[in-house]
Amino acid sequence: MEQRRARRILLNQPTVLEVVGQPAMELPAQVAKVYSRVESDKSAIGRRFPGILRDLSTNGAFVATEPVPLLSRVALQFEFEGARVDALAWVMWRRDADCEAAAADGSPIILPRGIGVLFESVPLDVRVAIAKATAR
Repeated sequence: MEQRRARRILLNQPTVLEVVGQPAMELPAQVAKVYSRVESDKSAIGRRFPGILRDLSTNGAFVATEPVPLLSRVALQFEFEGARVDALAWVMWRRDADCEAAAADGSPIILPRGIGVLFESVPLDVRVAIAKATAR
């Protein structure tokens, strides 16, 4: 049974990823004393590598690629419905190696190594187009 909240489109779309980190933030002293934020992993900043976008939702995607550290912030480019898309995302989970699992009907399937990303920034018109495509 599917447990993900957002409907997905299955793809086999080449993509390029780059670990970009997050911009520094200057806060007023009184705010800085009481402010906390999730920091991205900085160990792989600047790495650029190919991947295959395997599924896509309005919230994120799975990219078959070499895994990068959790909470890395990545920029990725891909094509959707004939247009180039530039997105920013956070690595929320990773699979370090291919593995075998059972499909709903019990048949074996191979799950590729890669990363699950949550979109931080993707153009609104692209999110709308993805939503329409998953509703078909």
